[in-house]
Amino acid sequence: MDIKEALAAFAALSQQTRLEVFRRLIKAGEEGISAGELGSQLDVRQNTMSANLTVLLNAGLVRNERNGRSIRYFADFEALRGLLSFLMEDCCGGSTERCQPLIEELVCAC
Repeated sequence: MDIKEALAAFAALSQQTRLEVFRRLIKAGEEGISAGELGSQLDVRQNTMSANLTVLLNAGLVRNERNGRSIRYFADFEALRGLLSFLMEDCCGGSTERCQPLIEELVCAC
């Protein structure tokens, strides 16, 4: 991920509803969530949810799949890895023992 892509991702996540949507999509994993379900869970109107999902799509943080009239949204875990890698690229000046606690906290315990 380059700096322009990282800035687009951070800009997309700098709004409360979009950040909440992205976190819910991460939690949903491979199952994803429909736009309608997201709207209901977060009490957000359909047109507002659509606009927020478009911002996340344009930033490359989510992807979608159409199934008939329904569209399911998924977190793009490759993009998330890229963003985290961008942030951690030069972590602690290469001092792995100082970065290890942070890395351990990031490891999924599922």
